[in-house]
Amino acid sequence: MRLEKDLLGEREIPAGVYYGIYTLRARENFPLSGYKVSYTLIKAISLIKKAAAEVNSELGFLPQDKARAIATAAEEVMNGKLSDQFVVDALQGGAGTSTNMNVNEVLANRAIELLGGRLGDYDIVHPLNHVNKHQSTNDVYPTALRIAAIWLLKPLSESCAGLQAALQAKEAEFAGVIKVGRTEMQDAVPVMLGQEFSAYAGAIARDRWRLYKVEERLRQAALGGTAIGTGLNADRKYIFMVNDRVRQYAGIGLARAENMIDVIQNADVFVEVSGLLKALAVNLGKLAHDLRLLSSGPMAGLGEIRLPERQAGSSIMPGKVNPIIPEAVNQVAFHVMASDIAIAMAAQSGQLELNPFMPLIAHHLLENLSILTNAVTILNEFCVQGIMADSERCQLLLAGSQVSVTALVPHIGYDQASKVARRAMKAGISVRQAALELAVLSAEELDAVLDPRAMTRPGIAGSQK
Repeated sequence: MRLEKDLLGEREIPAGVYYGIYTLRARENFPLSGYKVSYTLIKAISLIKKAAAEVNSELGFLPQDKARAIATAAEEVMNGKLSDQFVVDALQGGAGTSTNMNVNEVLANRAIELLGGRLGDYDIVHPLNHVNKHQSTNDVYPTALRIAAIWLLKPLSESCAGLQAALQAKEAEFAGVIKVGRTEMQDAVPVMLGQEFSAYAGAIARDRWRLYKVEERLRQAALGGTAIGTGLNADRKYIFMVNDRVRQYAGIGLARAENMIDVIQNADVFVEVSGLLKALAVNLGKLAHDLRLLSSGPMAGLGEIRLPERQAGSSIMPGKVNPIIPEAVNQVAFHVMASDIAIAMAAQSGQLELNPFMPLIAHHLLENLSILTNAVTILNEFCVQGIMADSERCQLLLAGSQVSVTALVPHIGYDQASKVARRAMKAGISVRQAALELAVLSAEELDAVLDPRAMTRPGIAGSQK
């Protein structure tokens, strides 16, 4: 064990760990969820620490050897080393200070080790005086969250592009499969299965574009604003240089916010991003519901499409295979939509110059970005790409429905068409047969008007105009 002290007293720390007394207290104070802080956020904070150490050294505020050691330690953490040393619960009081200090202590102790010292010898490298120099949790944490969110937005956008392409491929593949279109779970008018998939592709295309554009909203960084955005205790040259260095290392178009007080206290940009994630979740959920419905049965349901079989579905019913991928995607959608409420409430509840609930925002936002990427990926690769159409089933259901009666309305009027529909339904005969019996049109005219494929295109079926 080693002994460390803070303003509250002394504590024994396990000799081999890289975190220190602040992290130990935070670990004890927040036994809440068991959720780990997103490692993407840890990487982003470490990137900022690396940039800050280098800039502080170049400006003469840090000795070169200490700065190099801190930068090396930060690089190691960014590459996944010491990941087991970040032990604070994701849900924590203090606006993220516990996470920031966890990083400060780990980097300080690793830097001490690199310089040949013993862990906990903060005379060599201090978590606050050296690693955190010219910084505050209040400017580091929201900046790191913006970086982490942008990093995670990119793979999500790419996964949406893949799903969109797969849906468009199915649109082309199913272009010739005609079926019953339904509104309010009731038979409506004919539609091509490919047309249904074109609507799914269109929704995901909008999500992809919105996510691509929202990155711009996250590029305003608070770094250099320190405690409340005024920049107190941060050298002016440092403020400009560190933002340039972070932008270079992060590989994104990060820019110093013109109003850092605004960026530190207001979290509405994260609400905006979360809202777009919710929109994606809504579209994914609707798509997943539709796939489950269209594949239902398969013999006693709609059964118009066949989903890829992924695993046995029941411990009691032999041969049953369930639509597990859409079901899993639905659950992700529910989770993301619920998390959006938590993010909105946390953003609204910040007071005056700081939002103390940033850890909750960070946890839900980064988790939602990650699980949505996974959900979109499995929906694409494990489900959509392998969907097959049962064209015979589609034709059978279409033939047994009354959906073609709508095409009669422009020719005989709504009331007469309603009589045809009622007669066909009561007598159990086709719309064409009922129309012939009621003598509303000739057989030749009915053949033209009741062509189901003509009903899937704009215009009046059977019209010569």
